[in-house]
Amino acid sequence: MTTDARQFCPNCGESLDSDPAERPSLPDATGKRGREQKLCDACYFDRFDLVDAPDRIEVRVCSRCGAVHRGNRWVDVDARDYTDVAIEAVSESLGVHLDAREVSWQVDPEQVDRNTIRMHCLFSGVVRGTFVEEEVVVPVKISRETCTRCGRIAGDYYASTVQVRAVDRTPTAEEIERAEEIAHDVVAEMEATGDRNAFVTEVGETDDGVNLKVSTTNIGKKIAAKLVEEFGGGYSDSETLVTEDEDGEEVYRVTYAVRLPPYSPGEVIDPEDGDGPVLVRSVRGNLKGTRLTTGEDYEATFEEGDAPDARRLGHRDDAEATTLVAVEDERAVQVLDPETYRSKTVARPDYLDPDAETVPVFKSRAGLHVVPERDDGE
Repeated sequence: MTTDARQFCPNCGESLDSDPAERPSLPDATGKRGREQKLCDACYFDRFDLVDAPDRIEVRVCSRCGAVHRGNRWVDVDARDYTDVAIEAVSESLGVHLDAREVSWQVDPEQVDRNTIRMHCLFSGVVRGTFVEEEVVVPVKISRETCTRCGRIAGDYYASTVQVRAVDRTPTAEEIERAEEIAHDVVAEMEATGDRNAFVTEVGETDDGVNLKVSTTNIGKKIAAKLVEEFGGGYSDSETLVTEDEDGEEVYRVTYAVRLPPYSPGEVIDPEDGDGPVLVRSVRGNLKGTRLTTGEDYEATFEEGDAPDARRLGHRDDAEATTLVAVEDERAVQVLDPETYRSKTVARPDYLDPDAETVPVFKSRAGLHVVPERDDGE
């Protein structure tokens, strides 16, 4: 008795000549791939689709900043148009049959209008030793919206305010300008880490300083800390309840009050200790400066910190260049008074160049003093 080992196509009944173990299969009705579902080539290719493609794809983009919505978040993309974005969206949505080998594909985008791109996708591969090709066309719709970040910016949203003030004075124009730069620098650093919620909402100058409204409390705290690090002084914070979110959680805004020291670098002060005026160099920690009478270093005591008891005489910007008439000795020189044009004997600090033809001098109620030449970076 003999047994016929031949197998037949379960679809058309034709004999299957090749080794069944070498013949790929299609999913059955339950989605399983089994040896019992072997088909002949004719039936196989009659049911075969090389590519599974959606009828349409929608790409959500922000009409303000150009960000693209992916998953559950907005992502910034560096693209002049959205063709590359559309190609990426199509490639992620297409499925290639598991039986295909040596698959390659190319895409030819067709810009139908401003918000529609028709993607012509040509796929090729080898299936059961046969080269197959298939073309699919997927329309991509560009849906223009407003991302969360731009919506907040448009709505003047802010979570914290940095108030920049100074003790017993108004912050200088340079300090205000630098405070704004620091705010934007901090935001840029946060953006570089992928934080899309980082932005400066508003910069508002007031009669006594500047207010910086920013998007998060973390940014406000970073700005306040950097201001104190650079200019000295200190800061405090306070919370204000503004609303409740959709989950009933209380939402607070935080105000960071920065207080700059009473003196700033470049000012000339008189500690009235009998040793003459001081040109302030730094107010971080204890106030530090240079004696205009000798050129020696000055540093306030620990108890005085950045606010020693002193008279404010003016700023080095008020200094004028005048003629160095003569060097009398190690402690005195003669210069022309820039107001009276008369020769006057003044203290000789050790930073004075005795070979110079002109020197900068500062005149105040404390007298006439030679000040240091500016550094290149000042």
